[in-house]
Amino acid sequence: MIDMIEIVGAKGNIQDIDNFLKEIESFAKNHNIVIQVFDADMIFSKNHLISSVNHAVRSIDRKTNTTNSLEMEILLYSSGERQLKLAIPKMGVKDGETRAAFVFVGDKVPKQLIDDFLSLFSLSQDDKVLEGDKNTLKKFGLKEDEIKTVTKDKYGDLILEKVAMVDIIK
Repeated sequence: MIDMIEIVGAKGNIQDIDNFLKEIESFAKNHNIVIQVFDADMIFSKNHLISSVNHAVRSIDRKTNTTNSLEMEILLYSSGERQLKLAIPKMGVKDGETRAAFVFVGDKVPKQLIDDFLSLFSLSQDDKVLEGDKNTLKKFGLKEDEIKTVTKDKYGDLILEKVAMVDIIK
């Protein structure tokens, strides 16, 4: 089930977030894949999400997972939080005009499947929304003094550290 990870950034308009999430869940079930969606403004890079998926899969394999599903475990790791009540508002996609990040996990995740998915929700692919900056770090909860400890080219490492810390704070 975890042979392939695809990360996609997209822009669009989400009218009803609850319905949107239910339709994503249905699409995922119908195609035997896992899909998780995030507010792209909270994502620093594709590596941020790939690391989150790898940590989530490992926690499930080791039976140290906190949640009942891979989707929610990915959400926890990507947020750097231990509790869903903190992770969901922090990382969850919002109603209206949105920039979203999607993780697709499965045996096979063909490009056509992703294209069909984006089309179904009237979203346009834009991987630029996955490129974070200092502002992303601040929104994520990093303090200025933490950010100053590294050079700009190492900002992504600060996020990866937060992802890895979830194992310790569990």
